[in-house]
Amino acid sequence: MAKPFAGTAGSSNKKPVVSSWWMNETYIDVKGKWKYYYLAADKFDNVNNSLLCEHSDEKVARTCFNKDINHNGLPRKVVIDRSCTNLLALHNINIQLCFTGRMLNVIEMLQVKYLNNLLEQSYRKVKVKCISA
Repeated sequence: MAKPFAGTAGSSNKKPVVSSWWMNETYIDVKGKWKYYYLAADKFDNVNNSLLCEHSDEKVARTCFNKDINHNGLPRKVVIDRSCTNLLALHNINIQLCFTGRMLNVIEMLQVKYLNNLLEQSYRKVKVKCISA
């Protein structure tokens, strides 16, 4: 099951985030086991939420997005890489917003292959911590 990564989601000194987010996942080695690490940050690199789990599917991505939305409110725009699971999760959240009558709050989705390189750079610190732990 998916678990929040220590020190981000429950942190009391977390900075407020803006309405434009980046969402990405990577595959990292944690104590000899490979896991998916989801990271969401705003455009100023303030971390919204992170999630460490064994599987990567639409349900896990939607769980991560829902936690972000519950903590920070609805984003105006989310930039993702070419991940189909993130795209499907955002699509399902938008459908849910339409059914609840919040059509004006639909999240704009952008898939940009190279824009998430800044997030990929931030994984270096996480990978070093996870491998050494």
